[in-house]
Amino acid sequence: MSAVRLIFDTIIIALLIKQKIMKSVPISTIMTKNVVCVTPEQKLIEVKHIYEKKKFHHHIPVTKDGKLVGMVSLIDFMYKINGAGLDDENAIYHQLNVKDIMSPNPFTIGTDATIESVAKEFAKGRYRAIPIVKNESIVGIVTTADLIRFYMKK
Repeated sequence: MSAVRLIFDTIIIALLIKQKIMKSVPISTIMTKNVVCVTPEQKLIEVKHIYEKKKFHHHIPVTKDGKLVGMVSLIDFMYKINGAGLDDENAIYHQLNVKDIMSPNPFTIGTDATIESVAKEFAKGRYRAIPIVKNESIVGIVTTADLIRFYMKK
């Protein structure tokens, strides 16, 4: 069993134990509110600089005219740079745009969601981060790490 799967299973067990708490707690209480976003036209060098920041989550929402249009994951980024390394002058960082690596039309949840509804989505194993939207605009993002921190405090 992988370490990620073990952590994931631990979260699910914690969710089952704490079910009464999570049914009523809004997702807004644990989501990251000041979300760093990029636009489809930005160069990968800017994505690289975001990922180099300390304590940055691994998913970057992509917005156009204030609306969420995609997501970039660290895996998407690493796959496309194909071993480019840390040198900011590497051509790949200046040739490709965010739109070349983003996943369009990401799954989202509204601001009225509860921690329980988000946990159920994470339990399906398709996502590790979910953007929180209001009127198609991103107002937050929640990750599996946010859930872990929430349950560690309870």
